[in-house]
Amino acid sequence: MPYRDQFHRHPAAVRIVPFIVFVLLTAGQGKFGAASAYWFYLAKTLAGLVMLLAMRPLVAELRWAFSWEAVLVGVGVFGMWIGLSGEWTTQSSLWVKLGLSHPPEIVASIWNPQVQFGGYTGLAVFFLAIHVLGMTLVVPPLEEVFYRSFLYRYLARHDFLSVPLNHFSVRCFFLTALIFGISHDEWLAGFLCGLAYQWLVLRKNRLGDAMTAHAITNFLLGIWVVTRGAWHYW
Repeated sequence: MPYRDQFHRHPAAVRIVPFIVFVLLTAGQGKFGAASAYWFYLAKTLAGLVMLLAMRPLVAELRWAFSWEAVLVGVGVFGMWIGLSGEWTTQSSLWVKLGLSHPPEIVASIWNPQVQFGGYTGLAVFFLAIHVLGMTLVVPPLEEVFYRSFLYRYLARHDFLSVPLNHFSVRCFFLTALIFGISHDEWLAGFLCGLAYQWLVLRKNRLGDAMTAHAITNFLLGIWVVTRGAWHYW
């Protein structure tokens, strides 16, 4: 197929473009009315799934793998994510503390389908399920391919495919985790999370364990959000 030929010649693009498309669709959530947050999430989840299927033959490292280390890291990162809280642990509070921003107005979370669609109605349950499934099965491979496979190795050498997945660089290790951290509001948890997932890639010399750990973390976080009403994590 023509698009596969193009991506074969540009291995960086096949790892970057799907991530960028996913981020752009994320940016559209809630920008076209409150309900658009849910429909855009559905759209980006379906788009992400299609892109992953298209990427699979082109990205050799895009393979799930299971190990006890992946389970421990996945569960441990979940515990850290919900356990780390304070005035400095989120970007929104950090910028206020540093005097770079004003305290945000307290508003209801835009991602609460029980408020938008009413209790456990069909649409509310549907979008809750889509969110948990999306963050468990679509987000981890897209993010791990971009951050741990492409970005980490590209920072080491522009010819990133020549860099083994288990190549260790202190600079790349911390810089990739920092970039991953600041892409989340919970920057500190995100930074530590990025270190943990990258450690898995280095230890196992493959991406699949980090994908599995990421999926476990996100699944547990999704269950926590739904059962505890902790919508601020979404």
